[in-house]
Amino acid sequence: MKLLETINEPAQVRQLSRSQLVPLAQELRSFLLDSVSKTGGHLSSNLGTVELTVALHYVFNTPHDRIVWDVGHQTYTHKILTGRRERMHTLRQKDGISGFPKRDESEYDTFGTAHSSTSISAALGMAQAAKIKGDPLHAIAVIGDGSMTAGMAFEAMNNAGVQEDVNLLVILNDNDMSISPPVGALNRHLARLMSGQFYAAAKNVGKSVLPGPVLELAKRFEEHAKGMVVPATMFEEFGFNYIGPIDGHDLDSLIPTLQNIKQLKGPQFLHVVTKKGQGYKLAEAEPILYHGTGKFNPLEGIKPATAPGKMTYTEVFGNWLCDMAAHDKRLVGITPAMREGSGMVKFEQQYPNRYFDVGIAEQHSVTFAGGLACEGLKPVVAIYSTFLQRAYDQLIHDVALQNLDVTFALDRAGLVGADGATHAGNYDMAFLRCIPNMVIMAASDENECRQMLTTGYYYPGPAAIRYPRGAGAGAAIVAELASLEIGKGELKREGKKIAILAFGSMVAPSVAAGDQLDATVANMRFVKPLDVALVKQLAADHDYLVTVEEGCIMGGAGSAVAEALAAEGIVKPILMLGLPDQFIDHGDPVQLLKGVGLDGFGIAASIRQRFPRDASEPRLSVV
Repeated sequence: MKLLETINEPAQVRQLSRSQLVPLAQELRSFLLDSVSKTGGHLSSNLGTVELTVALHYVFNTPHDRIVWDVGHQTYTHKILTGRRERMHTLRQKDGISGFPKRDESEYDTFGTAHSSTSISAALGMAQAAKIKGDPLHAIAVIGDGSMTAGMAFEAMNNAGVQEDVNLLVILNDNDMSISPPVGALNRHLARLMSGQFYAAAKNVGKSVLPGPVLELAKRFEEHAKGMVVPATMFEEFGFNYIGPIDGHDLDSLIPTLQNIKQLKGPQFLHVVTKKGQGYKLAEAEPILYHGTGKFNPLEGIKPATAPGKMTYTEVFGNWLCDMAAHDKRLVGITPAMREGSGMVKFEQQYPNRYFDVGIAEQHSVTFAGGLACEGLKPVVAIYSTFLQRAYDQLIHDVALQNLDVTFALDRAGLVGADGATHAGNYDMAFLRCIPNMVIMAASDENECRQMLTTGYYYPGPAAIRYPRGAGAGAAIVAELASLEIGKGELKREGKKIAILAFGSMVAPSVAAGDQLDATVANMRFVKPLDVALVKQLAADHDYLVTVEEGCIMGGAGSAVAEALAAEGIVKPILMLGLPDQFIDHGDPVQLLKGVGLDGFGIAASIRQRFPRDASEPRLSVV
């Protein structure tokens, strides 16, 4: 029997001998590669944290000791060791296990994560709660070097550093910084020395015995001596005891260092150096390509598509950005650490001086764009809908309140499939619609997306263009940088009695439903300003109105239509369809939309149920 097959909980890991941990890590790495290649998922990051995960569960008494994984896309080894090995084949699939930690999935998932830079705050809260309750548990935050760029991480460290008696350990999983040498005998010796009882006791004795001037001199010597070898000074200024850097793949370094740290009191900071894709040469060579994968053959690796597929909305944006940049030298592109995900690779290559990756700092990205706009430039912020939530105050206070000319390209609007509720862009129409000066558009196909981006760019104020993840229907894209008339929708189909007012991605399934019901279908295009004239016309010509959106119903586009009718004193039966008031888990996007009734058949069925006398029987063609 393989060693891994005997492990169903971390307590069994702790029963192993130290000599068994290396072969366990090797088995885990092979299992990960085989499993993810069959389901898709995050590969590079998980291959890079195998030994760290094993060491944490070996040294600490989980789940009593709490581990908070920042972002959480690197927790597959953690899931395997905590009783979910047999369910890994369901990873990120409907009714299967999540690709991120979830509190209702396992007691070992102490905090739900998927957005970055939250781990230190959460772990500090757990450590303080333990202190209040008199519980000696340890709280550990595992955070990547990218996540450390966000302000929230430093806010938490600033707070934690003055709380000297909490059992908090922050582990910086550094897989990008250039540290020379990151491993070796000197670093291993230094890590053990700085985490050992003798070093801690010596510092405490020095504080109580040495006279003031001598103590200050000793303290400065200590800081500078450590600073010459390790980047310790910044973290120690926050009040943490800095340890490292050590090799995150060397269990002989990790385990004794963690065991020593476990005996220390107060905030500790351990710096480990790992390699993305560790143990799989293809992922080591191209960690970005293997960051998030579909299914592939591990022996062959990820192969490029043999035939060109439909263009994705992300690609539409990337091409538009380059075209508009060539047309207008004022354009600058901004991304909060999502160059590849937002389709900005080509833009960076062609216009490096007008490209700004600000790191995982969504708040800064929005206010930074506002500052650029104040000086006459034309910033375009490429940001996922779900990540814009993190910069809501900046959007209101720093951009909209001052009516600054900033264009927001909102990728991943609506359901996103395998990444699940944490990444779904379900709320942007509702939270943007209430902000004065905002223009909000929802693209129904690729060409309309390009037109809306141009429209938003030329609008002299804040404008947001939302578009879904993945490919559209394959609409032909016109090269011209053409604008749409702001606040004007269009009719896609003329019918009787029932009018369907569709927004963005819901236009195509609404047309399919309209064909079944002989209903009128309007592509509303603009969530704000709403085409009130078109709403009034449809209300006058039809008995019933139906709104359809891939966003939350509460406060969304359908609410905008209802508010417009009320303002005009029009009383008309209205059915609002959209995403229900619940978080929708991961799964195939087509099946998820079908599950909430937002495919062509589901839309038609909901209309028949609400207006049964006026809806004809379904036809055979269903989207």
